[in-house]
Amino acid sequence: MGNFLTPAALARIIPFVLFMVLLALRGNWPEGWTFVDPRWLYAASVVIVSGSLIWFWRRYQELGRGSGLSLPNWALSIAVGVVVFALWISLTEPWMMLGEATAGFVPVDENGELIWSLVIFRWVGAALMVPIMEELFWRSYLMRWIDKPDFEQVDPGTVSAKAIVLSTVVFTLAHTQWLGAVIAGLAYAWLYRHTRSLWAPIIAHMVTNGVLGVWVVMHGHWQFW
Repeated sequence: MGNFLTPAALARIIPFVLFMVLLALRGNWPEGWTFVDPRWLYAASVVIVSGSLIWFWRRYQELGRGSGLSLPNWALSIAVGVVVFALWISLTEPWMMLGEATAGFVPVDENGELIWSLVIFRWVGAALMVPIMEELFWRSYLMRWIDKPDFEQVDPGTVSAKAIVLSTVVFTLAHTQWLGAVIAGLAYAWLYRHTRSLWAPIIAHMVTNGVLGVWVVMHGHWQFW
């Protein structure tokens, strides 16, 4: 258990748990509690989780100075992010879904007009905060921990197929679109292993979520948010 709750592990677990707790609270907000619009809980989660990431930042040695990407790996990460986005909005047949999302996000008022403050918070959270928070948890921590509890000693380039598969399975269970999540999880894991840099899956994840957010707002496909 000591290896499971090291300072480095907690720095990756706590932001993720905070986000999931706030997501569950928003998805199960009682209808009669009208004193707070539950959509603003997402804005609160952006502030709280981002604050936790800043607090723990010194623990994320993978994201520090000298951990950047080469130009070819930047291009590769962006390309992977775009491909995952294209597949994400295409893989929506009923059999590709695990139920329905409980915390849907529709940032419009009673007249159908966009509430831009909510849109901005949602986009910033999805495109900037979530990729860092999730990649730190799913790839940097969980995937390597499966191979070795002292996960910081695991070279991303040596991560086993078992670790990639098992971490992707758990990653998939946290998403409604299971097939899209399988592809995204495997793609981000492969990027991490191939480049040995956590910035690669983070950039790809940012591109996927950022482009998705713009597409959702432009076309009103709120089910993807």
